[in-house]
Amino acid sequence: MALRVIFMGTPDFSVPTLSRIVADGHQVVAVYTRAPKPAGRRGLELRPSPIHVEAERLNLSVYTPKTLRTPEMSAQMASHGADVGVVVAYGLILPLPILNAPRLGCLNLHASLLPRWRGAAPIQRAIMAGDPQTGAMVMRMDEGLDTGPVALEDRIAIEDQMTAGDVHNVLAQRGADLMSIALLELEQGRLNFHPQSSQGLTYAHKIEKAECPINWAHPAQEVCNHIHGLSPFPGAYFEADFGKGLERVKVLRASVISQQGKSGDKIPGQVLDEALGIACGEGAIRLLDVQRAGKAPMQAVEFLRGTRVSPGMKLS
Repeated sequence: MALRVIFMGTPDFSVPTLSRIVADGHQVVAVYTRAPKPAGRRGLELRPSPIHVEAERLNLSVYTPKTLRTPEMSAQMASHGADVGVVVAYGLILPLPILNAPRLGCLNLHASLLPRWRGAAPIQRAIMAGDPQTGAMVMRMDEGLDTGPVALEDRIAIEDQMTAGDVHNVLAQRGADLMSIALLELEQGRLNFHPQSSQGLTYAHKIEKAECPINWAHPAQEVCNHIHGLSPFPGAYFEADFGKGLERVKVLRASVISQQGKSGDKIPGQVLDEALGIACGEGAIRLLDVQRAGKAPMQAVEFLRGTRVSPGMKLS
């Protein structure tokens, strides 16, 4: 028997789960997402969230409240007569009346191996920290920040050159599969939960703009992790003068390389060769994919065709 589902989500990461729930035959009685945001150069257009767009494509009812902390919102949520709420990167805190409105409570899909990386940016933080693996978990929500008991998990390895974008895309699909299984087991009364471990707790704080400049003085692997964790957005960057004044360049993908000569002979940020090998505080990296300001991402070989970069040059 199909479940009556309230879905709550906002970004691209949420879309596969909503689509899968509908494809599985569940009845999505309401979709809650963040309100459209100003877009375009002048900010005159209002751009709906990816979930808003997908919900309209599926002919689902969409709600975009600014807050859920009112008696009116609690009454509205209860009026849907839902069996379960499914929350995937919604972006608003759910107070207790909202959590309790669906008959069987609310399930959350979280992109980390809880309790590691609770919070806003779990994929980015896992990569930036050099974690060898991450994953997705289905948990029952409570009033805490990603503190509820866990039912299902799916783990993936973080490969050497995987960016946050790569991991995001894998977990979005794997997470949709996981939530599909969770709803089937919930429907059949077989979904069991266990408390999160009390060990290994970390918080994935929101990415700040101040974290984006590349610090070449760090060891090569840390620099690489920093680049991949911020790719494709907001993007780790350096600045340099290629002959037309100081220019900002995002680095989207890189690899650790063996550095010729003694590390002490090289200045962090110094260009080592004509293939964008860059010295770090320890070791060196090679830039593979970059993006100039106002341009599309490109491979390093394409970047070098129209840019004067020579060994010995210093990147800030």
